Amino acid sequence: MEILKYTLPALIVLATAYLLLKKFLDAQQQKEWLKYQQQIADKKLPLKLQAYERLMLFCERIDLRNLVFRIRTAEMDVATLSAALLITVQKEYEHNMAQQIYTSDNLWKIIETAKDQTMHTITQFGGKFQANTPSDEFSNVLMAAAQTDDNPLNTARKAIKEEVKLYLN
Repeated sequence: MEILKYTLPALIVLATAYLLLKKFLDAQQQKEWLKYQQQIADKKLPLKLQAYERLMLFCERIDLRNLVFRIRTAEMDVATLSAALLITVQKEYEHNMAQQIYTSDNLWKIIETAKDQTMHTITQFGGKFQANTPSDEFSNVLMAAAQTDDNPLNTARKAIKEEVKLYLN
């Protein structure tokens, strides 16, 4: 009985100290984890925003209005211009493929669809002309097609802006 009088209070103090120390250490570990997560988030956000900027630039670079002005020369015929435009769009896409790791799957599908529809437009309108025809009229048709409201690149630009808003708000 005498041993129990000394042992029981000591065990209670030891258990209390253990529980308090455990709670303190758990709280410290949680703080360190949150601090680490914040550091990761601080590094990730600029990378994500840079990826969205690159995708917006991609949309601008494959916009038919910009593309025709950048690629077309006076001596080009329809076949040469069409091939040059398709190659340029594909190269721009390949150059920006890595950006998909920073975007949602949904946004990347929209980007791919915009690229595919741009290439389809070039092919579709290029097929309406003789291959050796000067590219003037073909260029005008492409420019007109790019100015329509249902331009897939406009949809892609809007989707990029919407996804960026999710990170900035």
